[in-house]
Amino acid sequence: MQKFSSQDIATVFGCFRIRGSVTHAVPLKTGHINDTLLVHVNGSPQPDYVLQCINTDIFRNVDQLMENIWRVTSYLQQKIDDGSYSGEKLGTLQLVKTTDGQLFCKEANGNCWRCFVYCRHNVAACTQITPALAAEGGRALGLFQSMLADLPVESLHHTISDFHNLSSRLSQFNAALQENPRKRAAEVAAEIEAISRRAKDMLLVHRLGEEGKIPLRITHNDTKFNNILFDDQEKALCLVDLDTVMPGYVHFDFGDAIRTLANTVAEDDPEIENIDVDLNLYKSFAQGYLKVMKDVLTPAEIETLAFSARLMTYIMAVRFFTDYLMGDIYYKTDYPAHNLVRTRNQLALLQAMETAKENMESIIETIVEV
Repeated sequence: MQKFSSQDIATVFGCFRIRGSVTHAVPLKTGHINDTLLVHVNGSPQPDYVLQCINTDIFRNVDQLMENIWRVTSYLQQKIDDGSYSGEKLGTLQLVKTTDGQLFCKEANGNCWRCFVYCRHNVAACTQITPALAAEGGRALGLFQSMLADLPVESLHHTISDFHNLSSRLSQFNAALQENPRKRAAEVAAEIEAISRRAKDMLLVHRLGEEGKIPLRITHNDTKFNNILFDDQEKALCLVDLDTVMPGYVHFDFGDAIRTLANTVAEDDPEIENIDVDLNLYKSFAQGYLKVMKDVLTPAEIETLAFSARLMTYIMAVRFFTDYLMGDIYYKTDYPAHNLVRTRNQLALLQAMETAKENMESIIETIVEV
């Protein structure tokens, strides 16, 4: 994380329509991309705030990025406020505009900052995930997608081109192999083979999309389970980390949630012999999700829902491995082989999912039939 002085933070914070004055700010080590601060202010009636310095190396069009976030959060808030959405609802992040009505603040040095009202939540909720919590997380994702189902897909920008486009990711992987700038390829033949031999089969969802057999929807596209906030009663409050909200396939969201939820170890745990897929958590999440989305999804989407967990695990293995080959230029790393450890972890999880393939498909079929 970059070093920001108290004076810098106070100056940036003063650009936004906030209540209270800064008492102190602490770094939040969440996510691999942006620098995030929790800013505490004076007085109990005032909320605290989350201040983020946007990584403009990754998000090069900040205007489009922030337009997407504003469009989605304001649309969800409208649904919450006006009663136009029948049934259960999910809360949303509250974006704070600048004093001159802009969606972000840009400093003279090029740093781009945004501000959200801090959503108080149970920070320990995702450390011990129970089946009940998994089901609530699935319900939250279902509500997020369902509440946005009538917001036109074309109203959102593609903030990162080809973000989950596997064909593009594989092209980047092959280019990294050819370029091999850090001379790392010779030592990772097993990982190269594991990715290469699965490539054709893993393109299933993308082929269905290109053939018009599954629809584009508004999706979150980064649904790690810790991007769902819960209250003290372990009820979902909202989804966070909305940088990648844009058109996509529901498989991206469901699959990434399962990838992070049902892995029996953390995604960068080097002890890959301990990796398995927790089918109880998978089933619970799927039950919560399909309770909301069963009547929204098409038959083709439901039929390939179980596959999505393998798809997203594979995509992340490709992305981590490509970044390792290129010299760790995208993801934050704590040590030189960090991205390689992540790659091996994801490949081990993928293998566990392949072993559990029939069980995972049967679980979805059973839930839908109820």
